[in-house]
Amino acid sequence: MATRRSVSKVGPETPSDTELLELLAAVTPVADHKALRPWRLITLRGDDRRRLGEALDEAAGTIRGPGEHNAKPFRAELLIAVVVSPKEHPKVPAWEQHATAAGAAHLLELALWRAGWGVMWRTGLLTNAPAVRAAHGLAAHEQLMGWLYVGSINDSFRTRLLGSNRPALDPRQFLGSMPPAQTQA
Repeated sequence: MATRRSVSKVGPETPSDTELLELLAAVTPVADHKALRPWRLITLRGDDRRRLGEALDEAAGTIRGPGEHNAKPFRAELLIAVVVSPKEHPKVPAWEQHATAAGAAHLLELALWRAGWGVMWRTGLLTNAPAVRAAHGLAAHEQLMGWLYVGSINDSFRTRLLGSNRPALDPRQFLGSMPPAQTQA
């Protein structure tokens, strides 16, 4: 886990849907209060990426010339849309369900990384624009949390990663304790 890196430029090979299902076994134990499973994933391959590009352009008001397309969704052959799908529950607030969905997405990133795939979680200001939501078929209560761009890792980049001596962040900056109790006057 400590070696995981976002890979902004992935290659053309991708895991199959069968391989993705196997990797999802590592995701399903995500912390999930009341086991609501408030998340789902949508794979985008092939022409789905063109449709996403058109939706992003519509949301941005971008008009392209004949034969032009939005290149962003083509940065990878496989995009996995992460969707939070909260369920009404008196003991589980929506924010907690969003955290579960984010946790599932990150576990999938880690599982893909462990399996040798490059991954980059991308978002943007238009992620939940009406046209983008419609392209993904989201229900009114759902939100798109972004896309995992997945693909192979270039051999030279993999070698560079393995030889990296980038130090880990000092974990002490993230761990604290509660402040002392306030005395009542």
